[in-house]
Amino acid sequence: MKVSLIVTTYNRPDALELVLRSALAQNRPPDEIVVADDGSGEATRRIVQKMAHTSGVPILHAWQEDAGFRAAEARNRAIAMSGGDYIVMIDGDMVLHPDFIADHLAAAESGCFVQGGRVLLDEAATRRAIEDGRLHFGLFSPGLLNRKNALRLPLLAPILSKKSRSLHGIKTCNFALFRDDLLAVNGFDNRFVGWGREDSEFAARLLNAGMERKTLRFAAVAYHLYHPESTRASLPENDARLRETIETKRTRCDEGIDRFLKESS
Repeated sequence: MKVSLIVTTYNRPDALELVLRSALAQNRPPDEIVVADDGSGEATRRIVQKMAHTSGVPILHAWQEDAGFRAAEARNRAIAMSGGDYIVMIDGDMVLHPDFIADHLAAAESGCFVQGGRVLLDEAATRRAIEDGRLHFGLFSPGLLNRKNALRLPLLAPILSKKSRSLHGIKTCNFALFRDDLLAVNGFDNRFVGWGREDSEFAARLLNAGMERKTLRFAAVAYHLYHPESTRASLPENDARLRETIETKRTRCDEGIDRFLKESS
């Protein structure tokens, strides 16, 4: 099964380089990496080019103009550029455990989307990790804010990972599903601009289409580098879009990935 790793980024090249290095150091590497770039500048382009030049895994760069926070559209562009049967999505500030991709493949199940967790690093630990180029962390590493999430227990993970239909805690910084399931709901809704809820609305349509959520425990561990919180100014409008999808039981968005699939065909 071909796996595409989609990495969302915006003007944080030092973190992106660390994340890409962790992706290339996987015990089961992805078959391709696509950087979903929401309008970054030249420094990010240089990092992607440098990594692609030396990588044994294809690294593609899906860039769009900087016109505000448009993560939904950036992901759609990148996924349309990808060719994987299975799509794993992370943010460009998530440093991956060496078995991250292997754990997602072990959890892959048709008719389910997979929600992983994250280990939060504080500001000082993040600064040290970037300065030192650190890829490996553990349960007792300094600066972990939710240390229990650093536990990887492969024998217990299948037992403790539960299915549900909940939207609570949906985050596409660690998220995976089959490509066909994503295309069936037309991907993310491009109309989402500004931080928040584009991932929950996407998951709501997957649930409306009859899929289940599988929440991973003690598997697919990833370390989230610190950054200041984004502005929540767009939340009221984005919350309204999410409520509409839930209330109308909508399964497919009108402005989705099909636009970019047509452009690439």
